[in-house]
Amino acid sequence: MRRTLLLMVLAIPILAELTYQKPPQEILDILNAPAPPVLGVNPPRTYATLSQIQRYPSIAEVSRPMLRLAGLRIDPPTNGLHLAPSSISITLVKLSDATRIPVSLPASARVSGLRWSPDGKQFAFANTTATSIDLWIGDPSTGKTRKIENVELNTILGDPINWLPDNHTLLVRAVPAARGPAPAEPAVPTGPRVQESDGHAGPVPTYEDMLQTPHDEDLFEYYATAQLVSIDTGNITVTPIGKPGLLDEVNVSPDGKDLLIARLHRPFSYLHPAGEFPKEVEVWDAGGSLVYKVASLPLPARVPLGGVPTGPRQIRWMANQPATIFWVEALDGGNPKEKVPNRDRMLAIRAPFQGQPEEIFKTGERFAGIQFGTNFALVEDLHRVTKLVRTFEIDPSKPNAAGKLIWSRNQQDRYKDPGRPVEKRQVPRTFFGGGGGDSTLLQSGESILLTGAGASPQGDRPFLDRFNIASGQTDRLFHCPEDKYESVEAVLDDQGSRFITRRESPSDAPNFYLHTGTSEIALTDFKDPAPQLRRIKKELVTYKRADGVPLSFELYLPPDYKSGTRLPAVVWAYPREYNDADTAGQVSGSSKRFTMISGYSELFFLLDGYAVLENVAMPVVGTIDVVNNTYVEQIVADSKAAIDKAAEMGVIDPNRVGVGGHSYGAFMTANLLAHCNLFRAGIAESGAYNRTLTPFGFQSERRSFWEAQDTYLRMSPFMFADKIKTPILLVHGEADDNTGTFPIQTERMYAAIRGNGGTVRLVFLPNEAHGYRAKETIEHLLWEKFSWFDKYVKHAEPQQTRTD
Repeated sequence: MRRTLLLMVLAIPILAELTYQKPPQEILDILNAPAPPVLGVNPPRTYATLSQIQRYPSIAEVSRPMLRLAGLRIDPPTNGLHLAPSSISITLVKLSDATRIPVSLPASARVSGLRWSPDGKQFAFANTTATSIDLWIGDPSTGKTRKIENVELNTILGDPINWLPDNHTLLVRAVPAARGPAPAEPAVPTGPRVQESDGHAGPVPTYEDMLQTPHDEDLFEYYATAQLVSIDTGNITVTPIGKPGLLDEVNVSPDGKDLLIARLHRPFSYLHPAGEFPKEVEVWDAGGSLVYKVASLPLPARVPLGGVPTGPRQIRWMANQPATIFWVEALDGGNPKEKVPNRDRMLAIRAPFQGQPEEIFKTGERFAGIQFGTNFALVEDLHRVTKLVRTFEIDPSKPNAAGKLIWSRNQQDRYKDPGRPVEKRQVPRTFFGGGGGDSTLLQSGESILLTGAGASPQGDRPFLDRFNIASGQTDRLFHCPEDKYESVEAVLDDQGSRFITRRESPSDAPNFYLHTGTSEIALTDFKDPAPQLRRIKKELVTYKRADGVPLSFELYLPPDYKSGTRLPAVVWAYPREYNDADTAGQVSGSSKRFTMISGYSELFFLLDGYAVLENVAMPVVGTIDVVNNTYVEQIVADSKAAIDKAAEMGVIDPNRVGVGGHSYGAFMTANLLAHCNLFRAGIAESGAYNRTLTPFGFQSERRSFWEAQDTYLRMSPFMFADKIKTPILLVHGEADDNTGTFPIQTERMYAAIRGNGGTVRLVFLPNEAHGYRAKETIEHLLWEKFSWFDKYVKHAEPQQTRTD
């Protein structure tokens, strides 16, 4: 970073003294408007939770010291994850009468991991303070809460809170009570750092934040080690279970009698993240004694590109059995290029875990997921090349019986998506996830419920269906109206007659509604937080690429736009790969949604007088093994088609168009500026520009650099930095945590463009990760983006020619 700052000082000295800037007040007013809450529902579906998330932490919070270890970012004072998502307030809604009950939270609350007891009569949550993560429990009937004293949670390796089926016992991962101080860094090294390979291929993605020294190993082990304890919430008795360890997974059997535990152990890896470290997977009884050894899993050091490890994976409880362990094993050595009749098999063993596991089903292609009904399971497999995803109904009680094909479609075909089966457990998206596979499907007789986006050529129209597994008959229970956008957020009974939707329209703010089958009750009444945005016009636009591939974008026009006016424009996009033109051209999104702008969104350009082409389709079409061979040509064709269509509509000035994107969209932006003359300027946020630095694949590319050198080089805009004469703003978080997008990618790209006489500005954002969080950062970035495009797009000199 010091080298980068030196370059910046030499090029433009004032940059070294630049302080955080702010955009105009109109932008700040919208930026600071309250965000809508997140909805959740408790297990018996008697209460809903409305959680207000923390929107923009301060740069001081973002800059808290952290340890970057084994792919994790650890906040040492709290023994939790750095900047973990949290809520600042929670309101309960009693679903029988829509009564609202505020939850009494501690001062300066930062709440996460809210978990309900199975009977819905208690809830527990984690609250992060400056020095610890505390455990609290609450009573939904009153909203009152209380702290469990002398228990500090350890959230490093996942969700620390589980309820046992008895409704009064919590199972939590806690900081060991007497662990002592953190290990001190040696003043003098004890020896060199050494890594060695035994000659077997072991391709690994370019992960961030890996362990680097023996001291890193000691720190990781210190902070990630947790003591499993049970807590009786009646008399607050705390009982240790087993010994402290690196508890990667803790899952309770459906009958509550056994625990499925995954423990990480040394030797650790300097190339792989913590989740891939060697581990012991075991079944413990309630007292912590070993009942059954499921597997000893080594480091997955020899997994082929696009492949899976050999040995057990996806280990979990069967949700529809009292205590049955289920897992998947590869039949092709984990290698997707091997030609075999079956790629995976599923095995299971039931309590008391004696004898050999039974093989229950084989999948023709790679196992892709499982959901459990009361007496059946739905199993998915996925073909790597064709993207064909199939769903089979199987009976796990009949080992290796033939499965019944339920659905088969191209995974990317949104128009034919039947929807996702609804499970009983419905948890807010911002809270910690569970162990997976720990909830059965909502089921009535032979029927299950499906929810989906309802994609169509006219845009998304979400739905709720009842599907009969035996007959294949589908009954539509709810379909989003044509003039609104309304999605099913939670289903409240097995028949699908009671459910909660989130409804919005271009003029109506999002609100939640309870549908009872005979009536509709408004659960919330949120007002428009930014009325000035209602004057924005938006439209879903469809068109075709020169080769006939159908495309679309969402056109946004600024407030009070006058018809016939040609505006400077912003094209913002993210390329995606598709097997065929039909799926590539499918419409996504909806023009019926309520426009809200937050963060460093490109839609803020609307308030600066630009037209914005949002969600611009940038498909790259071809089979997975060769799709990127024509990447550059296709994104140029995509861009030209979008600009030509908007110009044909008379809403943009085709000679004043800027392009931008984040991550892979930044990579796209640099490539477009290197290979065409369609744009006047670009903004590239947190990109990777030299693919030789991600040599074992990226995005959907599954060939290594040594298998497709020409493609890697042609796709790398760094190799064409001398061609980038269009002004480009390069932005990157100093602490990027995303695989492959190391900050050095942007540092070197800046040096290459500058060294070849290009117009370029480099903005490194202190302490920010791949996505930017701090309020000061976001304000400043908006100021940078407006300044750049105003100078080089809005007020650009006339362009004599525009060619591709």
